[in-house]
Amino acid sequence: MRILITGGNGQLAYDLQRVLADDDVRALSRQELDICNYAQATAVVRSLGPDVLINTAAFHRVDDCETQQEPAFATNALAVRHLAQLCGELNAQLVHFSTDYVFGGQKKRAPLGEDDLPAPLSVYGTSKLAGEYLAQLTWKRAVVVRTCGLYGIAGASGKGGNFVQTMLRKAREGAALRVVDDQVCTPTSTKDLAQAVARLIRQDAAGLIHITNAGSCTWYEFAKAIFAATGIDAALSPATSQEYITPAIRPPYSVLARERLAELGQDDLRPWQEALSDYLEEASSAY
Repeated sequence: MRILITGGNGQLAYDLQRVLADDDVRALSRQELDICNYAQATAVVRSLGPDVLINTAAFHRVDDCETQQEPAFATNALAVRHLAQLCGELNAQLVHFSTDYVFGGQKKRAPLGEDDLPAPLSVYGTSKLAGEYLAQLTWKRAVVVRTCGLYGIAGASGKGGNFVQTMLRKAREGAALRVVDDQVCTPTSTKDLAQAVARLIRQDAAGLIHITNAGSCTWYEFAKAIFAATGIDAALSPATSQEYITPAIRPPYSVLARERLAELGQDDLRPWQEALSDYLEEASSAY
């Protein structure tokens, strides 16, 4: 199977390549395939003729999206429509990633399923939601995967390191860490996400599907678990969202229910605590 991955330098792309190693996989960086450069994207996709196109490219600097709305929508929505059009032309499956940030403004404080109405609070969440709609409206073989709180061995290149790396680095520098304790989500390992996506590709799945590790926590609880697992005595304390004001509003509650995944017989992702321990063990040489 020929598989093309955009955003090839990212942490999710790295784990997708590891999981799909038995296939003919090409992972291209933004320089090699800029999804906002339609001429380049068209030429590259047509020349490679993939059976599956996995789009991990995104404008994911959440706060920057608030003042850079045009590039946010160009990358997270309009370019996704173009990729879906190309996949339709080639009859290729499209796998596109979205985010728990499409939620946040809802009253419900229980795991949110695929049928729950989105309620984004930020430009980033809105642009990603637009990309979801455009992918599914444009091509019937589009899989839109919503996920949450990603971290992986390759780090988050566009953000200066993922949350786990950032916490460990700052703790080792002796920094006092205040982390929000009123935003509930599910930290998700890119390794586990990639394995689930690989199974969906084999099933030729389509539609909107939530994929996260099991369970939930606040970001403060996540940080606390990181330091407990590594034995680091960090200067960590909880904070409220009101104390930690950012340009973009974060979801106070965005735990995703995996209802579609269960219907497909794939809802076997392990608890986030177990995934974190596995990640820290694998990454220990890097820290």
